[in-house]
Amino acid sequence: MTDVAAEAGVAVQTVYFVFHTKPELLAACYDLAVIGSPDGVPPSKQAWHLAMTAATTAPDSVSHLIDGTTAICERVALLDDTVRAALHEPEAVAVHKRGERFRRQDFELIVKHWAASFGLRDGLSATTCVDLLLTYTGPSTYRQLVVDYGWTDAAYRSWLHESLTGLLQSPVG
Repeated sequence: MTDVAAEAGVAVQTVYFVFHTKPELLAACYDLAVIGSPDGVPPSKQAWHLAMTAATTAPDSVSHLIDGTTAICERVALLDDTVRAALHEPEAVAVHKRGERFRRQDFELIVKHWAASFGLRDGLSATTCVDLLLTYTGPSTYRQLVVDYGWTDAAYRSWLHESLTGLLQSPVG
C-alpha cells in the first residue's frame, strides 16, 4: 500500500481510506484492467461483445471475440502474473477465483450462443469448449506468446482465429 501511495503521489492513509485492504485494491486494479476505464462497462456490454453476438457468421463472431479478449489481455496479462505470484495469500486467491468465475460465466454464455448459432465441432462438448476458450484467450497464454516469445499482435490474432474457428462448425442447410 505504501508503494502504491508513493507512485500515486498520495498519503498511504488515502489509499487505505479508498480501498481499505490490499485485496480490495487488487480487485479494483483487476476490475479496471478488465473493463478498460473507470467509467467503463462490463465486457458483456461492450461493443465488441455485442458485435460478437450479432455476427451472422462464425468467423466474424470469432473476430469480434478476439478483438475484445486481446484488448483485455493487453491490460491484464502482467497484473495476472502478479496475482498468480501471490497465490500463497488467501486474499489473492479469492481475487483470482472471482475473476476466473466471471470469465467462465461469460464464456459459458458465449459457447451457448455459438452452439445455437453456428454449432460446435463434432464431438466437442460445451464444457470442453469453455475450457479451451478460457485457455486460448487467457492472459497467461497471451503473455507467454506475445510478451515472452515475441509474437506480433497479428500472429497472435491469426493463431487465435484459426484455433477458435476450429471449435465451431457452420450449420448445414
